[in-house]
Amino acid sequence: MAKAIYNGKVIAESDRTERVEGNHYFPPEAVKKEYLKESDHHSACPWKGTASYYHVEVDGKVSENAAWTYPAPNKAAEHITGHVAFWKDVSIEE
Repeated sequence: MAKAIYNGKVIAESDRTERVEGNHYFPPEAVKKEYLKESDHHSACPWKGTASYYHVEVDGKVSENAAWTYPAPNKAAEHITGHVAFWKDVSIEE
């Protein structure tokens, strides 16, 4: 079971994550969306497509652009459509 933890709270938890390039992509239903705030930041990956980012906020503490998703990925990455991955201050426990 993989867990994403920020500021002492579990913000995502699943035994059905997709591993891509060393990152756990959590299925949408496994993410506690109340901790995500939309960001204007985007990035592009040549094979996955365009990623949209979220700030992660727990109990007033914010980690900017610490989560991302591919809402409409390229065909090669269709299996992570809508899944959410984390980095920066968010720790992943397996």
